[in-house]
Amino acid sequence: MSTSSSSSSSSSSSSPHRSRGHSKNSSGEERPRFFDSKAKNKCWANAKIVPGRHPERWREDAAGNIVCKRFCNCQGCLCFEYDHIVPFSKGGESTYDNCQILQTRVNRYKSDKDNVDPTQLKGYSCDVKFTDKELDIIEMAVYGDVIRPGNQCRCRTIAEMLGQYKSKDHLAACKLPYNDESLQQTT
Repeated sequence: MSTSSSSSSSSSSSSPHRSRGHSKNSSGEERPRFFDSKAKNKCWANAKIVPGRHPERWREDAAGNIVCKRFCNCQGCLCFEYDHIVPFSKGGESTYDNCQILQTRVNRYKSDKDNVDPTQLKGYSCDVKFTDKELDIIEMAVYGDVIRPGNQCRCRTIAEMLGQYKSKDHLAACKLPYNDESLQQTT
């Protein structure tokens, strides 16, 4: 039984960068394919801060698109991936100084290209743009509160809404950013 498992592991090791996330450099040393958490944290911290938004939740990618930290490795206009500036396939290392955040769509179009300027990256971007109110609603849905300078609030619990519980949380409960008039459709 150990013979068959070693033969199956040797057959899968012919493609180590796919099976284990590593590849060998010219010296024969393994190099990681994916960014570690330290590199990802530095990469996020180096990305441009979105004015008026919580920097641990929102950033701008290299093309100027707003992305949400909770939407990593998904499809959508607020989703992003950690990208190798110099592609891994062209010798780029999985280190924070070779890392940038890119909207998922942009990263997929960029693929293994290097020396791509921000204008070209912007051309790959999702065309949907969100208003501040829409971003507030998304943040409320994702995090349960909204943290913006001068506009911080939290979700009320069901018990609070039913009048069964009064929160001791000092942060005020949010009101939806729309008034009744804005909900009415215009003809």
